[in-house]
Amino acid sequence: MLCQNQFTLVLFLSIVLLSGCQSSFGPNVVKDTHPGYNSAIATTLNHQMLLNLVRLKYRDEAYFLKVTSITASMSFSGNLGISSSFDLAPGGNLFKPDFGVGYTDKPTITYQPVQGEDFLKNVLSGISLDAIMVLTQSGWSVERVFGLCVERTNDLLNAPTASGPTPLQEPKFKRFKQLLLLLKHQLNQGNIEMGSDDSHTQINILFKANNEHEIAEMNKLGELLGFNLDKNHSALVNLNTNFLKQEKNQITIRTRSILSIMFYLAQNIDIPIEHIHAGLVTITKNQQGDAFNWSRTPAGSVFKILTSREKPENTHLAIPYRDYWYYIADNDLQSKTTFMLLKQLFDIQSGQTKFSGPALTLPVR
Repeated sequence: MLCQNQFTLVLFLSIVLLSGCQSSFGPNVVKDTHPGYNSAIATTLNHQMLLNLVRLKYRDEAYFLKVTSITASMSFSGNLGISSSFDLAPGGNLFKPDFGVGYTDKPTITYQPVQGEDFLKNVLSGISLDAIMVLTQSGWSVERVFGLCVERTNDLLNAPTASGPTPLQEPKFKRFKQLLLLLKHQLNQGNIEMGSDDSHTQINILFKANNEHEIAEMNKLGELLGFNLDKNHSALVNLNTNFLKQEKNQITIRTRSILSIMFYLAQNIDIPIEHIHAGLVTITKNQQGDAFNWSRTPAGSVFKILTSREKPENTHLAIPYRDYWYYIADNDLQSKTTFMLLKQLFDIQSGQTKFSGPALTLPVR
């Protein structure tokens, strides 16, 4: 009788245990699996972006896949049984409960190539002025955003020849870089305000100066951008993208696309000497005929990809390509920040697409 009571108690506890496991199965699985998916997708997309930057330097084709959906099929399983043994001796009969629990996770990941209309909108279309203004007003420095996204402002050039395959001659950028330094300083002083007009169809910039030193700097900005301060030491100018219709107190801007930004950043990659000797990349020359230092440009000053024969340590990102490792150092905060901005720009452009092309769906086993 005592044995039967013990068996009944064990059986009851087993049933309660199985019920408890099943009731908490869903929340626990989400908690356990979500961070893993999040980390894996973020790392994969970062590696894809770094790989495409390196490909562009070698004039290899960049290719983009985006993850469009993840469907996880999860199932809970449990078993409860009884094993017994019989003995003719008194008290020799034994009944033992046998139980177990487990779950399986079968994710299905859908990839979609960025091509056709999707590629046109995401990769080849210029970044909008609205997006640039939002970025500069949401914590990103004007020096970094304009340095990457703006190819030309009025007659100031930001290395336009770097927006494609590596040029033979050094690009023009010095006056544009001077503009960025002045804009950054005046923005930090609170002397530049940006916003839209009453109709919300035009972006305006208000320049204002409060003392002699600021007036002198604003006049330098005016010389570069083509505006004059009024008697109140201020100037209201509007932004547009039409270089065929340039007017006084108007700043005309040509923005870069994601692909041209990537080409620009890819110029400042440390290339193995044997690849240079093999003619695998173009080496840009300065006016003296020496190799041009791309770190002098607005984009190159905030981004650098290094190379190593062996797999490097202490990296933020690293990918193998052509028998070398290409990486962003973990302590290179400037490059990490610029890479983060590049990813945000890509996400902004991706949000515009409505096209749904062919998808590749892979069950993960």
